[in-house]
Amino acid sequence: MHTRTWTVEITIAEHEDERCTRAVAVLRNEARPQVRGEGTARRAPRDREVPEIGDELASARALADLAYQLLDAAAGDIEQITHRPVHLSS
Repeated sequence: MHTRTWTVEITIAEHEDERCTRAVAVLRNEARPQVRGEGTARRAPRDREVPEIGDELASARALADLAYQLLDAAAGDIEQITHRPVHLSS
């Protein structure tokens, strides 16, 4: 059995003046250059300020962005091997 470890680091920045939280998820591994996903959560003026919710939403969106990029990368890798168009879904 061969085990690999991929590390994802999520950085979260809260911008109170804009009422938004931004997250960046960076995947690092030995096989390819780092992949970076980004996500944003916005708070409506009438919403109560709960930082954890903004963190969760922005992080989830950054991870989703990262996941779609990995799907695209995998499709590209398969196309290079098979020389046929590939459409992967989540």
